Amino acid sequence: MPVGRVSIRLDRDVRERVKRLAEKRQRSSHWLLRNAIHQYVDREEARELFFQRGENAWRHHRKTGKNVSGREVAAWLSTWADEDEAAPPACHR
Repeated sequence: MPVGRVSIRLDRDVRERVKRLAEKRQRSSHWLLRNAIHQYVDREEARELFFQRGENAWRHHRKTGKNVSGREVAAWLSTWADEDEAAPPACHR
């Protein structure tokens, strides 16, 4: 995979903190920053997907009027520890 370079400016305090942490982890500052960026992007993409799914579910509900009540979900969840775990409740109007 092609690798690109990115420059960022960090204030002296943050640079020193990264350097100390990298030394404690026996890693380079480069590794630590690269890992932090990967984790941030992964987390933010997952967050965006979560919100998008919520938006899609809300649009679907507004279009169809279908839903599952909190009581139905709670009853279903209460069976999760049982051998006779119930099927998820069906959406209805």
